[in-house]
Amino acid sequence: MASTGVIPGRTPQGPGLGASSASFPSPAVPVPGLQEVEGEEEDEEEELAEIHLCVLWNAGHLGIAYYDTSDSTIHFMPDAPDHESLKLLQRVLDEVSPRSVVTSAKQDEAMTQFLGKLASQEHREPRRPEIVYLPSVDFGLEISKQRLLCGNYSFMPDSMTATEKILFLSSIIPFDCLLLVRALGGLLKFLSRRRIGVELEDHNVNVPILAFKKFVLTHLVSIDQDTYSVLQIFKSESHPSVYKVASGLKEGLSLFGILNRCRCKWGEKLLRLWFTRPTQDLGELNSRLDVIQFFLLPQNLDMAQMLHRLLSHIKNVPLILKRMKLSNTKVNDWHVLYKTVYSALGLRDACRSLPQSIQLFRDIAQEFSDDLHHIASLIGKVVDFEGSLAENRFTVLPNIDPEIDEKKRRLVGLPSFLTEVARKELENLDSRIPSCSVIYIPLIGFLLSIPRLPFMVEASDFEIEGLDFMFLSEEKLHYRSARTKELDTLLGDLHCEIRDQETLLMYQLQCQVLARAAVLSRVLDLASRLDVLLALASAARDYGYSRPRYSPLLHGVRIQNGRHPLMELCARTFVPNSVECGGDKERVKVITGPNSSGKSIFLKQVGLITFMALVGSFVPAEEAEIGPVDAIFTRIHSCESISLGLSTFMIDLNQVAKAVNNATERSLVLIDEFGKGTNTVDGLALLAAVLQHWLALGPRCPHIFVATNFLSLMQLQLLPQGPLVQYLTMETCEDGNDLVFFYQVCKGVASASHASHTAAQAGLPDRLVARGKEVSDLIRRGRPITPVKELQKETQMKNCQTLVDKFLKLDLEDPSLDLDVFMSQEVLPAAASIL
Repeated sequence: MASTGVIPGRTPQGPGLGASSASFPSPAVPVPGLQEVEGEEEDEEEELAEIHLCVLWNAGHLGIAYYDTSDSTIHFMPDAPDHESLKLLQRVLDEVSPRSVVTSAKQDEAMTQFLGKLASQEHREPRRPEIVYLPSVDFGLEISKQRLLCGNYSFMPDSMTATEKILFLSSIIPFDCLLLVRALGGLLKFLSRRRIGVELEDHNVNVPILAFKKFVLTHLVSIDQDTYSVLQIFKSESHPSVYKVASGLKEGLSLFGILNRCRCKWGEKLLRLWFTRPTQDLGELNSRLDVIQFFLLPQNLDMAQMLHRLLSHIKNVPLILKRMKLSNTKVNDWHVLYKTVYSALGLRDACRSLPQSIQLFRDIAQEFSDDLHHIASLIGKVVDFEGSLAENRFTVLPNIDPEIDEKKRRLVGLPSFLTEVARKELENLDSRIPSCSVIYIPLIGFLLSIPRLPFMVEASDFEIEGLDFMFLSEEKLHYRSARTKELDTLLGDLHCEIRDQETLLMYQLQCQVLARAAVLSRVLDLASRLDVLLALASAARDYGYSRPRYSPLLHGVRIQNGRHPLMELCARTFVPNSVECGGDKERVKVITGPNSSGKSIFLKQVGLITFMALVGSFVPAEEAEIGPVDAIFTRIHSCESISLGLSTFMIDLNQVAKAVNNATERSLVLIDEFGKGTNTVDGLALLAAVLQHWLALGPRCPHIFVATNFLSLMQLQLLPQGPLVQYLTMETCEDGNDLVFFYQVCKGVASASHASHTAAQAGLPDRLVARGKEVSDLIRRGRPITPVKELQKETQMKNCQTLVDKFLKLDLEDPSLDLDVFMSQEVLPAAASIL
């Protein structure tokens, strides 16, 4: 509420405009015509992203589409063949983790069993999806096409005719993929029925759809969740802040954590997507490596830092476009969009000066079109950032609309004018009234405000001749007078009229931006890709990574002086190791060595270097040559869970069974200490059987790395001799009673596990370590194990003392004491144990 008045000895106050219900922080960086405010942060709220997936299965093919609420985009996969076990569908579900899975109520037995099993997985992380069955009629082909063509999409101009709309959508959606079209129709039906994202909006507000994007799963490398966990590619930890414990998790020490140096949210999201989609596409991988190698050149360091600074201003554009679509734009959104677009123009200008032989630079230079400049120019010329932040609502700059300028001029001159009106009103009032003021309240108009006097007790006392009483507020009486009524007629409701006209201009500006949503979406895609590659280049520079080579003819991996990317950051010194597996020889490597000698680290190192090469990153090795790899399987750690209802050994068996049933000659299999969870003989037999199964495949055997302490595997010659098997060991040296680890892989077989040295290092008492070593030697020589005499004597003394104590406690004068019972139940059993 704004007021001005005349009070003796007081300076009249000028009116201020009514504030909207929300307050917004100032922009984070200065832009033309806008000063930076200290301590300001951008209001980029995080919404809980949900994915809703629709799938149809028919005649051995899948049609899949899903809606992502984080960017209001529908992603679709063209019809793809799948086995009855639906492995492709399982891969998609593992990758996108949908909140709900929508399908037709009319399904064959394979899909019904698959969905039933999916719904029963209570342990599924982060939560099991909701299975939604819709009537089969909702997936009809013609009705699905009509839903697609009748949709209200912000990226399509409203002026398009029906024919033009069909042609436009046909350029995006493959209408010849009938299952996909039906899946899209079912997804649109589900979204409109559940009103995803617009539950609280009016029914005439549709679910926002900002883009259609295609995704494919061809050329992808298969990696299960156990492998991601044991290799520490991802590792979630509880947030240390007490304010964020309930809000989610943070990334711990993981490969993703050390490589994630992205400056914008969407870059981080794309990096995570690349990690979940390692690829065999050599063209894609080399295009990523070309960009990283360019930024690693010393002369390009300044350019990389400048691009990183620009990328830090690329903000959550899809969220802003979604708000615009729902007519729920916030004040700060305009400044966020303004600096995002100007940063994108800076990226375009910078990339135009870079070598156009690199595809990413060429795409940014060409596809960041003049539409961006048009958007930035419109926002910069129309939006009054300072005024908007001051008034917490959208305001426009001067000279945009003459009518608005005139009304604002009159509103600015209102204080002095109302002061004069209040002075004249005071002359006509009762002399007992010391002061008055004329105030302006939006939607109500101009009122005369008078302080409440002591004699004004009852409502009848408020009546003043010539004035219409309105209300009492804060000991102030408010009236309408002839002059205030005249002001209402002459000036009207200036504040609301200005807001209405500025809101209309904001709507027109929103329409201009939404019409160019496609170029903004493309900006986000290319900028996030550049952000990821700059992050990988930064990590490669700091950690001394090198560029891997891809060889389709290698059929394996060759690593020269490789390092574990996480362990080298935690250890004072790290010993690199080389490995080579390929062709028809030495496809199975059996690694032995003492405990704590580095066998597990070596296995993980091979897996991580291979994985990093398959996501297009430089790798921690002097040289690395990677052949075609279609999957990485691991049995390293047991991921135990009570909810699984499985024993530790059963979990180990499941992991190995997954590798046995799915590994091909192009797969990498890492097995560490398989068989230790059960009887030694049974575990050894299972390990030997699994390895013999793979060796029987000959040249089609996967690339297998097995670390084991079952030395009997070699001593009993349980594996067939041949060129497919290579025995490696971790080099050690005994120095007196100490065992020195060199952490170096060499050819050969360990002579012993040296468990006693490890036990001593773990802090077990020396006598226990010595006794364990003695028993081990007796078993190895096949001799009987006799109890320790000193320990036996100590036990006898304790039993004797216990028996004496019982005798001393006897009360021989107790008439109820039965000595025969005491001797038979207490003395004789104790004597047997003593003797």
